[in-house]
Amino acid sequence: MTMDASGASISAVRAARLAAQGLDDGFDSPASAVERLVCLQAQDLAAAKWVLGARVAGTTEATIDTAIDERELLRSWPMRGTLHFVAPEMLRPILSLTAARLMQRAAKTHRDEGIDDEVHAVARRVAVHELEGGRAATRDELQAAWTAAGIDTTGQRGYHLIWRLANEGLLCCGPVETRARQRFVLLDEWSPRRSDEPEDADEILGRLFAAYARGHGPVTVRDFAWWTGLTLTLARVAQAAAGDAVIPFDAERFVAADAPSAPTAGAPVEPTGRHVLASFDEYFLGYGDRTAFCSDVDALRVVPGKNGLFLPILVADGEVVGTWRRAPERRGTTSIEVKRFRGRPAVSGFRPAFTRWAAFWSTELGEITTG
Repeated sequence: MTMDASGASISAVRAARLAAQGLDDGFDSPASAVERLVCLQAQDLAAAKWVLGARVAGTTEATIDTAIDERELLRSWPMRGTLHFVAPEMLRPILSLTAARLMQRAAKTHRDEGIDDEVHAVARRVAVHELEGGRAATRDELQAAWTAAGIDTTGQRGYHLIWRLANEGLLCCGPVETRARQRFVLLDEWSPRRSDEPEDADEILGRLFAAYARGHGPVTVRDFAWWTGLTLTLARVAQAAAGDAVIPFDAERFVAADAPSAPTAGAPVEPTGRHVLASFDEYFLGYGDRTAFCSDVDALRVVPGKNGLFLPILVADGEVVGTWRRAPERRGTTSIEVKRFRGRPAVSGFRPAFTRWAAFWSTELGEITTG
């Protein structure tokens, strides 16, 4: 049995994470998947839909679109300065922890873009005027309204204004417009504040750490700091504030105390299953340290060029064994090109998972080729 530096069986870590992330038995709805994972990176909307589809059997793209339109999950910029799907009751609490730090980091960019307090105030006023009363607008429509009000939205200025207003909790993504886009709405109208939203900072930190451990565990404090974009000091506060909602898995990692039948660190358990996962999937992206399921060398193949663009991955028995991409559609079918990592097990047995992926996108699976 292979053990890591924390004294845990690598197989046990993989098995526990597959279970926590719903990649073993799955979830019964997109809403329950987001409730468990709390936040999942979603700057690529189409890819994020499959992050959910891979965890909820029998779903199609339309299932996810319906969940979005029915406000069962929100999409905004709660963490790390990028878009995520997030459980509705946690968006405002998370923003209360992260927004100030994110705005501080963006301050120089905003100054360079000429987004000062006066421009921001006008943009906010115009956005409220365009969206209030339950209306929604595309990015282009918002930018056109700002341009009419005298605000320069060329380059990335329009995007930065939307980002800033979302981080303030004014805007969020609303109705689905296309496979890759949503319209913008006022957060307070689209998803009114809930009575169960925590407000105390330590309570939010504790709940967030416990939720992270429940949907991603076993996890370390450093993993949590990476995932949230918070400081390591605040991550330690979060772990302490979680109290008995989390329990040790090994010398460094924690799992949720109520995790169903989570294996112990030294359990002789073997993770199983073949999973076709999206780019930016939480199984890869949800941890600062990925060595339990992907070597450092292979991780560079998932993010070629270290440019922040993560490729879709293949996971066999909890290990990342390759990447894949969609080939051009031919004769009504969609073929797949797979790249197996050298030294990893042969990429076999993935056709059922790819068939499920094709059904999700309402296409027919064609040829699978290996490079």
